[in-house]
Amino acid sequence: MDAALLAYLAFFMSVALTYAVMCLGLNVQWGLTGVFNVGVAGFVLAGAYTSAILTTPPVDGRIGGFGMPVAVGWFAAALVGAALSLFVGAVTLRLRADYLAIATFGFAVVMHLAALNLEPLTGGPFGITFIPRPFADFAGDQLTFGLYNLLLLAAATAGVFIVLERLARSPWGRVLRAIREDEDAARSLGKDPLVFRLQAFALGGAVMGFAGALSAHFIGFIAPQNYLPILTFQVWAMLIVGGSGSNVGAVVGAIVVWGIWAASGAAVNALFPPDAQARAASLQIVLIGVSLCLVLLLRPRGLIGPKGVVRRRPSQKEG
Repeated sequence: MDAALLAYLAFFMSVALTYAVMCLGLNVQWGLTGVFNVGVAGFVLAGAYTSAILTTPPVDGRIGGFGMPVAVGWFAAALVGAALSLFVGAVTLRLRADYLAIATFGFAVVMHLAALNLEPLTGGPFGITFIPRPFADFAGDQLTFGLYNLLLLAAATAGVFIVLERLARSPWGRVLRAIREDEDAARSLGKDPLVFRLQAFALGGAVMGFAGALSAHFIGFIAPQNYLPILTFQVWAMLIVGGSGSNVGAVVGAIVVWGIWAASGAAVNALFPPDAQARAASLQIVLIGVSLCLVLLLRPRGLIGPKGVVRRRPSQKEG
């Protein structure tokens, strides 16, 4: 196989795995617990900027640039994601599903505006550059650099997957599923739904923050435009296509939907003239929407959804 093609496949899978980690975080919140979070982009942004500020070299006129190790940035990103989730969850998890969606979306908008306007800290619309990339010494060899990054991201994704899978199969995970299916029955057994939902929301936020840091260090540059609501749409589409409630489905869905997104982007570039490509790019969203409709019609539980899932009652509260 051609080295350039292998390098592209490594890049494709690396991006897909960063999305897979985001999906795993959302699966804890929605698939396992039933918490409707449409502020995914805000938690990913928080993790990306936290790690970038801590690990980049000093820059005149910007707060941060502490030059810390990448591992420290990743750990801090997860902590910040968990802390923000605890704060947002404590305020919003008593709301019903539709109000909870509005509240979490508002959080994502606030985070985006903060990144856009706090220029001394975030770089404003210009973002943060010179984010250290693992294996930067191999950047001259595209294939080697891509394969090393793919192995690192695969290891990180596998680590998150194993931890979440164990938690899902633990008594704690069974309580979350019980709360998702019948909150009143779980409460009658002495389980506080709000406490358990807050724990799941914080864990999912930590995973999303970690995913943001992974993505930032893989790309080497971040800007507020990377964290628009379309990111939340993509992650939700990936989880629904793969199978909400299944960690395997979250990973598979991320790869499949990212493949559709990348293929449709290539088709737009090939079929439309340069001056029409910006408008034609909206066809990518249309294609993802059509894919969602087909999955919901043909496989309502997703490509690899959990068996025996009972649909939640529309009147059930989100806390």
